[in-house]
Parts: sequence; C-alpha cells; structure tokens
Amino acid sequence: MAPMGIRLSPLGIAVFCLLGVGVIYHLYAGVLSSRIASFRQKRTVDLRELLALSMEAAVQGGREVKRIREDNTLEEKSKGKTKEGASEKLTLGDLNSHRKMFYLIKNTYPEIQAVDVMHRVGRKEVSRPRDVIIVFACKMVRDEMWKRTKTSLVNSEEQANAEGEATVWTHIIPEEILAKISGGKEVPAESITVWIDPLDATQEYTENLQKYVTTMVCVAVDGDPVIGVIHKPFTGYTAWGFVGEGSNVVPRASYNTNFPKVIVSRSHSGKVKSFVQVAFGNNTEIIPAGGAGYKVLALLDPTDEEQDTADIYIHVTYIKKWDICAGDAILRSLGGEMTTLKGEQIDYSGTEENKGGLLASIKTDHEALVKRLPPWEENKQ
Repeated sequence: MAPMGIRLSPLGIAVFCLLGVGVIYHLYAGVLSSRIASFRQKRTVDLRELLALSMEAAVQGGREVKRIREDNTLEEKSKGKTKEGASEKLTLGDLNSHRKMFYLIKNTYPEIQAVDVMHRVGRKEVSRPRDVIIVFACKMVRDEMWKRTKTSLVNSEEQANAEGEATVWTHIIPEEILAKISGGKEVPAESITVWIDPLDATQEYTENLQKYVTTMVCVAVDGDPVIGVIHKPFTGYTAWGFVGEGSNVVPRASYNTNFPKVIVSRSHSGKVKSFVQVAFGNNTEIIPAGGAGYKVLALLDPTDEEQDTADIYIHVTYIKKWDICAGDAILRSLGGEMTTLKGEQIDYSGTEENKGGLLASIKTDHEALVKRLPPWEENKQ
C-alpha cells in the first residue's frame, strides 16, 4: 500500500520496471552472452559410446521386464484402445524398464535432453540445461533462451517416474563393439534423437509369450536412424547395428520374394492378410507375430533360437516410431530397407507417429516389392 498522500502512477511504475530491467541487463549482459555462446557451441556425442550405452540401457530394462514377469507382478492396466479397437496394455514391466533405460541415458548424457513421451515430442516440452541458473524476469527472453538451448531428445513409450534413477553408465565399451567400430564418430548433440521402447509386445508379455518380447533403443541423427539395439530379455540375445560401420547380426543367405513368407502383427493386424494376398497371392504364407523388434529379427539370421524366419515384414496400420526405429537402423546397417507402404523413407525426428504403414526387406529389390503392393490408404485400414 502506498504512503498516505502519494499516488502511484501506472506510467511511473512501467518506467521504473523498464529502468530495473535495464540495470539487470547492464549487470548481467556479459554473463548472459557468455552462457548463450556456450549453449550454442556444438556439443558433441561419440556415437560409438552411445551405441554401447544403448546396449546397456536395453539390457538393464530387459532385466526389469524379465524379473517382473517371473515374479508375476505385472499390475496390468489398460492405456486405452488402439485405432483398431484393441486394448493397449500397460504393466509394471513397461514402467520399470522405462525408468531404468530413460534415466541411464539421461544421467549419462545430460546434453541429450530428455522428454517424456506423455508430454509428446510435438509439444516441445523439453527440460532446460541444468546450468541455467539465472531466473529471467522477462518471459520473452526466457522462452527464446529455451528455444536456443534445446538439444537432442530422448523419447520413450512410457511415462517417466518422477523420482528418477541415480544410474550412470560406466563408459565401458564391449569388446564386440571395439572390434568392429572405430572411435571418433562424433556428432552434434543437438542433431540426435533417441527413441526408447522399454517393452515391445506388451500384449504378448501379459500372455507370457516370452519370445516376442524385446527392449529397444534407436539413435537417429537429423532424423535418420543410425544406431539400433534390439534385446530379448528372456534369452539374453542382443542385436545391434550401426549404419555405415557394422553389426553383430547378418542377413540370411537367400530370400524368396516370388513366394515369400510374410510376417505381420498378430494383435494389430487390421486388413493385412487380404492386403498381403492381393500383393503376393492367396497361397502366401503369413506369419502372425508380436513385437516389431521380433519381426525385424525374423528377416535376419540371429543366433537366438527362439525366432521365426520370414522374407518380408508388412504392417498396414498406425505404428509408433519407437516400435520401428531400432529395426530400421539394423536393417540399414546391413543394406536392407524399411519404408512406408508407398516406399517413402521414415523421418525419426518430430512426432512419434508413422501413419504410412510399413514394408521391410533385405537383400531384395525393395522398390519392386513396393510396386507389387495394392493401393493403400491410411483411413481405410
């Protein structure tokens, strides 16, 4: 309250505030400039280390998935319905695995900014760097700083536990990576997007169909999948690929595209059976299976025995990018391809949605396969 006899003019208050902002700017301009400059410097991440970290994250998440399934403490819930009307399951295995994987990556590389998938990538709700210690009086300046200092994203299917995890990676790179991948593969942190699937094939997980279950991590650089890791918790098998560098899994010797075995989703099949038969004939062998990670491995020659084999992978309904990014990277590392049903490359930046269906193949004429597919429209699937 103003002293008696003194009236506060709105114009005077505005002038006073402007003077205050001017003083603050004068005092802290140097500090702000240096911080902005440091934030805008190209912070880099070594992709070989990020591959090793991704493998460790997938394995740690997988341990939680396996433990909870064996303890039968799933605490199964429904997240809602898919576009095909099927129930989307959520279990304690999903959440615990997510927490392990998400925070291991976030705590090891703070410059790789973390965003919880429940906030959606498209909303750009990422955290600010921890070393921003100045509270900005001007919201406009604060928001501009936020935009300028955002770096890469860690996207996961499930919601992070608010308490987090104290885990940090040991920086020990497995010998199998050291033997195949040379060091010095550094890229700007701001160009990286990390996609995590803490439990692929949750429906099958609740049914105890263990062979379909995987944990996956993918690293995309400027939207292109570069590193992919697919881990099978119940057998301990881990497949990885680094585009342009190598992989620990290989393609099979041959593939039949004249009379192919086509692997498809068992829980989100949509109209895939008729779609496949129009393309390849009524006698085409169709293999229903759970988990996008499992279906990609079916195209390869993994050493894991709990695995079907197929020549082509087709998906005709809506699918999330954390489901497919790791498999896409592994296929690309081996010369294979994963595209929409129209043959378009999938961009792994931006939102999590892939609405264009999926065609995956290796050691085949992928473009010829696209041409054999019948006309496809998203809203009719």
